[in-house]
Amino acid sequence: MPDALLVPEIPDDDAEPFTRREIAQQPATLRATQALLRANKAAINAFVAPLLARRDLRIILTGAGTSAFIGECLAPWLSRELGRPVEAIATTDIVSGPTLHLRRDAPTLLVSFGRSGSSPESVAAADLVDAHVDEAFHLIVTCNAEGELAQRGGDNIHVVVLPEATHDRGFAMTSSFSAMMLAALSILGGIDKLDGRIEAIAAAVHDTISNAEPLIADLAGRGFKRVVYLGSGVFKGLAREAALKLMELSDGAVVTAFDTALGFRHGPKTIINAETLAVVFVANDPLTRLYDLDIVEELRSDGHSGAVVVISARPGDDAQVAIAGMAEAVDADLLFPFIVPAQLFGLHVSLALGLTPDRPNASGTVNRVVQGVRIHAPGA
Repeated sequence: MPDALLVPEIPDDDAEPFTRREIAQQPATLRATQALLRANKAAINAFVAPLLARRDLRIILTGAGTSAFIGECLAPWLSRELGRPVEAIATTDIVSGPTLHLRRDAPTLLVSFGRSGSSPESVAAADLVDAHVDEAFHLIVTCNAEGELAQRGGDNIHVVVLPEATHDRGFAMTSSFSAMMLAALSILGGIDKLDGRIEAIAAAVHDTISNAEPLIADLAGRGFKRVVYLGSGVFKGLAREAALKLMELSDGAVVTAFDTALGFRHGPKTIINAETLAVVFVANDPLTRLYDLDIVEELRSDGHSGAVVVISARPGDDAQVAIAGMAEAVDADLLFPFIVPAQLFGLHVSLALGLTPDRPNASGTVNRVVQGVRIHAPGA
């Protein structure tokens, strides 16, 4: 599919096109990502299948920031699906403490996520795994064919470069996040399995973008000083990504937090006051959703929040954001439509604050590709 088809039209007078466009293009970029994986299935499976057949293989999902949260979303799900531990360890943790996280005698598949593929920690983490693990393998998922990760080669490395349109140009990762997450879910969970679910996922994302924005724009205009995202199971990692998205796009003007439905009561609930927006991702998993609905009921009964917003795919949950056509979907598939309201909210808060969403940090203290990192040799 040509990249031009992945980019929705935007008004010529839109001064900040990239973040808005990259949120809107996700139905197309998700489809294009799965199509790319399908076209390259033989080569991908030739690398991955023999590794997954090894019961002694350790699997680590890694990245920095948003890329790390992909691993946090997928690790619990993939652990259950593959019947083996799958760990999410950020590159920032590997680089600052390799001996805490790497084992020389444990064959390891490092799955690296990188929008640019050139952040210092991403490159250093891959180098450290090679240096500290006797049998190291690398599956690299990146949006940038010119990045340093994409240029790595060797018999122990397989690189998947996603469609060019997924290489987000805005500061905050949106379509990069969803495309890399889909790629890992598909590659490790089964490309053929995702083929049967991709249309429902993409359609739900499209519907959510189309229908949720009026509500989201209204919430952004209410000037909440604090926002907390709550999610359990796979949605704990998504709640963390949602909180970061708002922090990034508001340039830190809005205090953000994340937690699980059960964990929230153990102190973090003190963030709730009349200026707090609480957003709850309600799982489809029958047990997990009971705890999610309990915290929704509690927050609404307390009456101390400025607002409580429920995002759910199940009818009858009294959800402000109802995800269409996904009432029977597995929770991993809900990750994609569930993140959309958080992305849109960050965008609209940024605009309400008079910021430039594509470059919200005018001071330049943070950058699209991280800068200022010095990589120190272990033992130095």
